[in-house]
Amino acid sequence: MTVLLDRPIAPVEQRPRRSAGTRTAVRDPFIDLLRVFGMALIVFQHWTIPVLTYDDGRLSTGNALSTPGVWVVTWISQVMPLVFFAGGAANAISFGRSAGSPQRWLAARLRRLAWPLLPLAAVWIPLPHVLLTLGVPEQPLEVGARLTGQLLWFLAVYLIAVTATPLALRLHERYGLLVPASLAAGAVLTDVVRFSTGWDAVGYLNIVFVWMAVHQLGFFYAEGRLPRPWALALGGFGVAALLVAYGPYPGSMIGLPGAEVSNMAPPTLAMLAVGIGQVGLAALLRPWLVRLPTRRLLDWAGPRIMTAYLWHMPALFAVTGVVVVLLGIDTPRPGSAFWLAGWPVWFGLLCLVMWPLLKGFARFEAPPALPYGQAGWGGTLTAVGLVGGGVLALTVGGFAPGGVPFLAVLALLGGLLMTAPRSRA
Repeated sequence: MTVLLDRPIAPVEQRPRRSAGTRTAVRDPFIDLLRVFGMALIVFQHWTIPVLTYDDGRLSTGNALSTPGVWVVTWISQVMPLVFFAGGAANAISFGRSAGSPQRWLAARLRRLAWPLLPLAAVWIPLPHVLLTLGVPEQPLEVGARLTGQLLWFLAVYLIAVTATPLALRLHERYGLLVPASLAAGAVLTDVVRFSTGWDAVGYLNIVFVWMAVHQLGFFYAEGRLPRPWALALGGFGVAALLVAYGPYPGSMIGLPGAEVSNMAPPTLAMLAVGIGQVGLAALLRPWLVRLPTRRLLDWAGPRIMTAYLWHMPALFAVTGVVVVLLGIDTPRPGSAFWLAGWPVWFGLLCLVMWPLLKGFARFEAPPALPYGQAGWGGTLTAVGLVGGGVLALTVGGFAPGGVPFLAVLALLGGLLMTAPRSRA
């Protein structure tokens, strides 16, 4: 296995091999491109695949990718593995550059994750109540409020990865490839127990094993010594094909209506295999990708990534409310002539709604530049627990009317206050 590490990916600029996180201060265009591409594909997919119908006061949400044979598209379009890989590389590089303590670094990352949630909550906590008083049907409104919160699962899991980064980097420096290999072994054991006993709840352990394994691969990239890309691509996609062909895994890497098993919630070994294949494929394409004239695009999109992620579903439900609920225009059969003809109009309407949301809320991606003090590990981990608990509550309950969103926001604010400026006595 260690032989694979002797053939590193050639970085953009030739440099000696370094420890994770000690690269030059220049931003890595490959990681930036993966982050922007991943978020753009997530938004594109969420806007394209819903099959929406409104009948007798109820909004039904189907999935265009449930069409037989189309599931193979999800092996590329499900880009969350690449997002976690890029996050691992970015965290390693950022941690290596930080001059302060691990607690200070973690508190800064926590603020960047939590701060943009405040305007989302400020809009969505009162919005359902206001719309209900204006006569908006309750069921479609509840669907939109819940799905807007469910999308925050990524932040909850990514917060685990960020919190674990200081320890994960130490393990990486000491044990190298054994760390992701051990996490992959944990994913194997979890799925064996899950599918042999029918105890589906144990599958949620793979939230840590699967996503942290891909996140850990980002550390190797940060050092410039990612294993051979062709081996990752062939091995990852090949193992995934075998698991789907002979195992209990569905072919789709996203959850589909009516499916008994989802590779995504919770993630499975098949998802990890596809993720490894995606990392290898992306690394193979890296020399071509970094030569693309994307600098201006990345400079514009980079500071708006979180805003696009948080607000693209509200934009979807705003357009759905007008087109599907109010005007009664259901989604045509996916792939039909009417669907193809109407898709540009649908996408254009979504972009028109999204543009002012980006303009208005992107400013919240940067937390206030205040003279923050330094908390100990106890205070920092308490802040992480409060923010994580708030995000998890919104993921499970969404922004549907009730006390859960309000309590979740109190937890977010409490976590942010734990990282507030401190007097220098």
